[in-house]
Amino acid sequence: MKKLILLLLFLPLSIFAQDDLLKEIDTVETNVKVESAFKSLKIINLESTKLAAKGDFYLVVAHRFDYVKNGFDDFFGMDNANTQIKFLYGVNDWLTVHAARSGFQETYDLGVKYRLKSQIKNGFPFAIVGFSSVAVNSELKKEDYPLLKFANRLSYVTQILISRKFTEKLSLEIAPSYFHENTVRDILDTNNQPIIPNPQNNSQFALGLGGRYKFAKRWSVNIDYAAHLNRASESIYKNPLSIGVDLETGGHVFQMHFTNSRAMHESGYLGQTSGDWSKGEIAFGFNLVRVF
Repeated sequence: MKKLILLLLFLPLSIFAQDDLLKEIDTVETNVKVESAFKSLKIINLESTKLAAKGDFYLVVAHRFDYVKNGFDDFFGMDNANTQIKFLYGVNDWLTVHAARSGFQETYDLGVKYRLKSQIKNGFPFAIVGFSSVAVNSELKKEDYPLLKFANRLSYVTQILISRKFTEKLSLEIAPSYFHENTVRDILDTNNQPIIPNPQNNSQFALGLGGRYKFAKRWSVNIDYAAHLNRASESIYKNPLSIGVDLETGGHVFQMHFTNSRAMHESGYLGQTSGDWSKGEIAFGFNLVRVF
């Protein structure tokens, strides 16, 4: 009789406990940020939606060799390396700043990347990040262009990076881009004649596309492309297309790729990519990303 009474007393408690456990199981997580859509700060050329963590300091060493089409004459382009050294710092979790110098047109550039919205599990479906930079072309010489002013060296870029991590393996990104080049369009040669009769409009637009597919624990295949939307009909430049792989090795990511762009700063690869994949004008390159 006592056992029956005890059973009746504890039965409701057991039912309530089971209900509480079932509620916990059925509860949908909210406000959980989706992390690591991309492992590196860049997909290849295109900025990714990844930012540096607060207080993290990054060193990025990037190389682009010359086109492989020349074969052994320049050892498949490796005799003519173009290097970029970049330093990045995470001011806080939503803001990253960088300073860089690259051999392409002896360019210096400064940039900021800032998170506008995070992808939320079972919530907001995208990560949205803004990116802006200014670059200085220090290759232009006063002796060659007597009317050269400092403003002619400058170019500006603004991008909205929108990504979604669909699965643990697949992430995609789209990047509407605006850039403005204060280039030789406004500079006259020594005979006071325009260098380009029908020059490219200074204000230009592009649409970047990129993605990452993780096919092994530490390996992924990456691709990015940018379609120029208002290129001059006389332009010799092409749309940049890059294909490569990422290798994650502890404290750094090693990116290896083939690309038709030798420029690595934003206005350079968006507006001044000269290589043509169909003609074998493809360069091997790599980005070495190290965090401290």
